Amino acid sequence: MGEEKIAELTHIMDHLSPHPVFEIAGIPISSTVVTTWVMMAILFVVVFFCTRSLTLVPRRGRQHLIELFVLFIWSVLENAMGREGRRFLPLVGTLFIFILFLNLAWFIPGMKPPTMDLSTTAAFGVTTIITVQLLGITNRGVGQYLKHFVTPSPALAVLNVVEELVKPVSLSLRLYGNMFGEKMVVSILAILVPFIIPVPVQMLGVLMAFIQAFVFTLLTTTYIATMVQGH
Repeated sequence: MGEEKIAELTHIMDHLSPHPVFEIAGIPISSTVVTTWVMMAILFVVVFFCTRSLTLVPRRGRQHLIELFVLFIWSVLENAMGREGRRFLPLVGTLFIFILFLNLAWFIPGMKPPTMDLSTTAAFGVTTIITVQLLGITNRGVGQYLKHFVTPSPALAVLNVVEELVKPVSLSLRLYGNMFGEKMVVSILAILVPFIIPVPVQMLGVLMAFIQAFVFTLLTTTYIATMVQGH
């Protein structure tokens, strides 16, 4: 193995880690934030283009794709909560498509998926679980929400609280670990055997991006169903 490749492998963590890009009022803006902004802009353009000139009866291919996506999310929600779950489509659908776009950011040259940064996945985990708690209070009332923590026995109250506190940790670490590991494998293969192995691995990365977005969304749906409808 050449010295150049050894040097690249030695500094691979520096390549994968976020780094400051510029500052705003003395606050450093990292590459993770910049990439997130870029993907948000791309997502806005894609959504704007896909939702133009919608008709009651689909006449364009892009509307068929939108409806397939809606039906897919509906099926996930209905399997967990029945038809009542459809009202959570905006939340769950937005979560899925936003995480998916962030996962696919590595196909833009020079960018790394923000989901490789634990701060991003932790933000997703914390805000998701807070939203789930608020949905529980809104849909069941404060009394029934608190009763959830002493079900099936008051002796399990502490464990039920700990369970809710662990959920954002589980969500964030699962997404971060899988995305970081995938990118690290591709980066190492790109150094060792460029132009051969990384291509099929990158194609596998597309599948992984979908799977990780789906897993995060599915777990969120399960948490919502448990909080809104009970155990």
